[in-house]
Amino acid sequence: MIAVLLASIIAASTLDAETRAVAALPGEPHIVAAAGVTRDESPVLTIENPTAFDPSDTKRRVVLIGAPGGDERAAVEAVRWFKTRAPREVRARWSLSALPLARFDDADTQSLARWVTFQAPDLIVTIGTVALQTAVPVESIAVDAAPSSFARLLAAARERSPSHAEMLQRVQRSPLDIARLLARRYPETPAISYIPALSWIGALRLAAIDRDDRLRAKVVDQTRPWTSGDKPLFPASPQASRGQAPRIQLTSAAGTMVFAEIARDASLSRTPELGAAAERLFDEGVAAARKEKAPAAPEYGQGWTDDMFMATAVLARSGAREGHRDDLDRAARLLASYASRLQRDDGLFNHAADGPAAWGRGNGFAAFGLVETLMRLPAAHTMRRELLERYRRLMTAVRTRQSPDGAWRQIIDEPGAYREETATAMLLSAMARGVRLRWIDDSFRPTIARAWRALAAHIASDGTLFDVCTGTGAGPTKRYYFDRAAVTGADDRGGAMGLVAALDLHDLGSP
Repeated sequence: MIAVLLASIIAASTLDAETRAVAALPGEPHIVAAAGVTRDESPVLTIENPTAFDPSDTKRRVVLIGAPGGDERAAVEAVRWFKTRAPREVRARWSLSALPLARFDDADTQSLARWVTFQAPDLIVTIGTVALQTAVPVESIAVDAAPSSFARLLAAARERSPSHAEMLQRVQRSPLDIARLLARRYPETPAISYIPALSWIGALRLAAIDRDDRLRAKVVDQTRPWTSGDKPLFPASPQASRGQAPRIQLTSAAGTMVFAEIARDASLSRTPELGAAAERLFDEGVAAARKEKAPAAPEYGQGWTDDMFMATAVLARSGAREGHRDDLDRAARLLASYASRLQRDDGLFNHAADGPAAWGRGNGFAAFGLVETLMRLPAAHTMRRELLERYRRLMTAVRTRQSPDGAWRQIIDEPGAYREETATAMLLSAMARGVRLRWIDDSFRPTIARAWRALAAHIASDGTLFDVCTGTGAGPTKRYYFDRAAVTGADDRGGAMGLVAALDLHDLGSP
């Protein structure tokens, strides 16, 4: 048994080395990435052509998949043939991405289908039999191990598949087109939390751009249960005894940032009662965000990177008001304290001191907190230089960890982690603001452009979304983050983050 296991490990190591060697040959495909991980967290390597979302590329796209159990070098040899011996007209007609060996665990039914879908294939070729559970409307053909069999398939002309055509249609929409789509649909479940608040703030931003009073009316209507006093800002838990103080969550305190924006919206300020109610609710949120159980440790926080945004989204807005400078100072101290514990030497953030992974959305929260505060922090503030350097280190780190298609992953520095919608949206937003405000230089623009296409590809024409990591607390192992479920469908969280990103890209202009 030990001998068999050792032989398997050696074979896998040899195949991985050959995969990297073939990728290094001149031409495409050339990027080594991964489509998932095995139970021991080994990446299932891919060799990718990075043009899946490039509307200027007129080539057809073929995905090649090697089945376990047969000649495990066959797919690598087919890629070698394509790069070194395929006729020029074949390489001019086709783009190739390959998964040399689909060695996924039996319980993993999603990784292969997810990877294939977002390669935007016109043709899927398998060497041997591969169980591909995907609804992608693309022809799939099984061939034998000989490169000549693969060559015969590519010699024929082929039309663009519906899947490829749809992907290109998604990525050619403008940022404002996607912003309008998401602002009208989300939030589907109004609540006082950071997620609906981001959608509402985005709707107000879009209303100002489009002069669309219907979006303002939507925000007013959906927040009316709280501005009217019909619903308490922080309701008591159903299990709480009568007279017990409400249980406050920092995510709820963060939700009050929308009331700061309602209060300062020129069109809405014509209604004095609404403005006064919004100011009162915002002050309640600020009071909750200000409370500390220790210096720079929010009373209602968890010690996660989430806190870096949840608290500062409120404190930074409050600190920008006349007479509230101490709230801005408090936000800056919180960010510096969290970064000193959670930002790694490579610039990425671990999710928590006991959450040993660079969770995608967790790095988005760190970036959002830094950006929200830096946008309001005076140039002469004593902590500005430190926070700006923290931001720049994070942006530099994530730029080098972008997946081949431009998305960021569920775990930023793990090639086998799935490519995740909110991480892509949040990091794109933070980077776009940094370029626009000259915190980072224009060399980041190509990264932003690639991230935008990847994000747009994950937003369907009806506003539903693909691969949004579900709500996530700190986990004790990296495996915990690998295994977090991804939502595909309607999702308030993914819709909010996509809306913010679309508006930030619009503000930046062409990346």
